[in-house]
Amino acid sequence: MPDVIVIGCGGGGPVMAKELAGQGLDVLVIEGGPRFADSEADFSRLENDANNPINGYLRVGPASRDRPAYPRSLRQDGFVWQVSGVGGTTLHYYGNCPRASEGVFSGYDGADADLYDTDHLFPFTFEELRPYYEWVEATLPVQTAAMGTKEATFFKGCEGIGLPHNTSKDVSQASFRAQQNSILQPQGTAGKAKDPVYPDAQGCTFCGHCFQGCSMPRGAPRNLKAKRSTDNSYVPMMLTADAWASGGKPATLITDAFVQRIHAERRGGSVVATGVTFVDGKGARQRVDAEVVVLAGGAVESPRLYLSSRLPNDNGWAGRGFTDHHLDWIFGVFDEDTGNSKGASSSARADFPGYGGLENGGLPPALQAFSMTFSDSGTVGGRGSASPATKAGADTLGRVVGRDLIEALSDVNRILNVLVLTDDDVEFQNRVSLERLALPDANGAIPRVEVNHRRRSKRTLRNREFLAGRAVALLRAAGAKSVHRVDWPPLMLHTHSSMRMGTSARTSMCDQWGHSRGVDGLYIADNSVLANGLGGANPTLTTQSVATRTAEHIATTRFGRDPWVRSSAPVSSIDDRVTEAVLARGL
Repeated sequence: MPDVIVIGCGGGGPVMAKELAGQGLDVLVIEGGPRFADSEADFSRLENDANNPINGYLRVGPASRDRPAYPRSLRQDGFVWQVSGVGGTTLHYYGNCPRASEGVFSGYDGADADLYDTDHLFPFTFEELRPYYEWVEATLPVQTAAMGTKEATFFKGCEGIGLPHNTSKDVSQASFRAQQNSILQPQGTAGKAKDPVYPDAQGCTFCGHCFQGCSMPRGAPRNLKAKRSTDNSYVPMMLTADAWASGGKPATLITDAFVQRIHAERRGGSVVATGVTFVDGKGARQRVDAEVVVLAGGAVESPRLYLSSRLPNDNGWAGRGFTDHHLDWIFGVFDEDTGNSKGASSSARADFPGYGGLENGGLPPALQAFSMTFSDSGTVGGRGSASPATKAGADTLGRVVGRDLIEALSDVNRILNVLVLTDDDVEFQNRVSLERLALPDANGAIPRVEVNHRRRSKRTLRNREFLAGRAVALLRAAGAKSVHRVDWPPLMLHTHSSMRMGTSARTSMCDQWGHSRGVDGLYIADNSVLANGLGGANPTLTTQSVATRTAEHIATTRFGRDPWVRSSAPVSSIDDRVTEAVLARGL
């Protein structure tokens, strides 16, 4: 019987497991997808092989690609772009790690305070979370991004529309800056050699294939691969806890094992989590009990499991309040080289407090074509739709086809993409529920994602239109000869808030510690616990910082451990002790 069961080994689960295992607790981690133990053998640069949602290796599904993916039901045309497996969606993320805007936390009294979703703030202050931000930033580690031609072009556009340069990790005004990201800086022959091999090459090799997972530099131990997805950072630490912390013990990891139920029982006046039942890859079902259960399956799977386990939902907010940054995609076509497909995928951003942000997004050819032909506004020159989007100053609105598509894709390195990251409102009607009109899969009722992009709040729509206009102006100032707004339908890369923590028990599932309001001993440690859309910031760093804070709370209040984040220095995932343990154990 472990002390703690962690359900999910994506962006937040390994953080929780690493911190608790480091305090000597017996931690069991159960992951529904595979573990890519040898990234050089398991990953490829073939875009369909990696990203096909049906049988790509970066899909939501079991380890065997001969078995079907796990289905989701959507309210309108769209796609939830997540990954199952050790590392979860951090396997294909860009490594971007900005802090959330201060205005999304309680206690903020800046001049722009009213621009945020003030009804759904975090139940603590930004300053309370700061030491946990710093802990995660040192652990991953997070650094100022290495940059190339596309970032220089993006910065030219930012300067052209009058934005000042921000050199801080915090944002106090509209400005541009280099990304803070968790990709190791290139060293030695990285980015120079045709075949970059460790140890001559270290860090990012500028291969341009972030979306296919990271296996570079070739020959490096797992915890020295360039991109700090959790399978390269927190998981090696989680599995070698005794190597870096006095009294720590390695966590146990079970993969390709789908948790089908969280068990709870009534004790006195409370409902208490007692354990889980899961089915392994061979179809064997077993139950494991623990004092604490941590739900870290992601913003879709966590509410699905909670609801299918029939746990208390007295206020009706389980699965509700889903936020997704209401993403959009604007691209410009240039006469000169932009370096679009080269280097780390996104190393520059512009922030607009109260509205959201913009970041560049470099893509290889097939994903570039996908990004330009995925629209909620129909086909350029053809019949439109009910989308409220406007051209926002762009030359076209909608799916690019014909000569525009041929010209743009004639050279992928003459394109500059800008991703719109809207600070969207927490809205009750946007939710994850259980699909009742389709047959269940092997794991029970499938999740239904109900996010209507055409009926968002006035503030969300205002923010998206404002940012789209800024992106168009940026691209023109950078020298684009044509600019195109795609108007993406729900492409849910950043998903949050479906099991949100909050200041009010009427509108949140968790308290300030990520502890379920309805089930004692059940904690949430993934994007679903985030209180809101973070002001448009990429979610992973905040999720991992909140998970660290929750782990410390669990260890101190449930198991009598002393606090450690404020009293000791973090050990980096690239620490020599961890590296030696990774090499010795083949992790």
